[in-house]
Amino acid sequence: MAGAIGALSGVALGPGQALAGVPTPRTQGWQAVPAPGSVPAAQLRRIAAVGPQLAWAVGEEARGGSSQGRALAMLWNGSAWTRTDLSHLNHTRLSDVAGVCATAAWSVGQPVGTGSPLLRWDGTTWREVAFPGQGEADVRLNAVAVGPDRQVWICGSRGGAARLLHGDGQHWRWLDPLPVASVNLYRVVLRSPGEVWVSGDQSNGGGWSGLVARWDGAWTVLPAVPSLRLSIADLHSAGPDDVWAVGTEFGVGGPPGRPGNPSLSHWDGTAWTRVETGVVASSLTGIAGDAQGRAAWISGWNFQDQSRSTYLRRDGSTWTIVRGPAGTAPAPFLNAVTSVPAPPGSGRWA
Repeated sequence: MAGAIGALSGVALGPGQALAGVPTPRTQGWQAVPAPGSVPAAQLRRIAAVGPQLAWAVGEEARGGSSQGRALAMLWNGSAWTRTDLSHLNHTRLSDVAGVCATAAWSVGQPVGTGSPLLRWDGTTWREVAFPGQGEADVRLNAVAVGPDRQVWICGSRGGAARLLHGDGQHWRWLDPLPVASVNLYRVVLRSPGEVWVSGDQSNGGGWSGLVARWDGAWTVLPAVPSLRLSIADLHSAGPDDVWAVGTEFGVGGPPGRPGNPSLSHWDGTAWTRVETGVVASSLTGIAGDAQGRAAWISGWNFQDQSRSTYLRRDGSTWTIVRGPAGTAPAPFLNAVTSVPAPPGSGRWA
């Protein structure tokens, strides 16, 4: 699976498999970077980087059929990826990660039992952190973001409503519920310390529509991203009138095993516009910005050509297909892409 950070359930990350990255500004194109082996079936779901010398990647391993797997977490030290020990924790999957420095990273995931865990990396190990609602059966923490001010933002649900959990590492509070019913939130991103964006989906009676909203002290819910069955995997905001949402549109029916179609939509402050990607029967999974904060790279999976990983790169007003390096394993599936924030031009990971 060279060139990929994650795989479809049932595809393993093994000793010869890798993440993909652009470690330095001098690197041209994507390069496979070796990652430690894991127990099949395994996948890395999300990745976060704070500089060329520090990044985290999280996911799951040892999942087979309907059986639950084990949480998986890796750490980049500037020269190699290493596994971090999670044997003291009892979790089945880590679904997201965010960090700000070597002693402050955050992850959320799924437990064995009720309630979602909140974990903090202290520079040595991952430890659970207490928060309001911890252990409650209806509490779900789905994604996490942290700003340079070390304020932590988590999207999820409590009390049957979609919400944000906000804290500084010691004190936490649930913010007002999103004023929309039947919503699931899966991603949270920060544009600035006071501007938080979330995305997910909303039931529309016969299926579900993409949902994007902004929190800046109160909720602003954008019109639904039009679709019959749209799952938004990630979003990027360069401003209230420049928001991108990526995901997969499943449509109606189709042959068994056929994936949906990629969905790329742009909000200009007035309406959503669907943007053609040049690929079909595929998925878009993540989106990352450039040094100026503009949407620049999209990760995904190309059902029609599974020989190499697939990206979209923004070139002015258009998006261009970029292929990753060829590898020995089939079906490279990218779950995420992120830029290394500093210094500018340090590259990106997927």
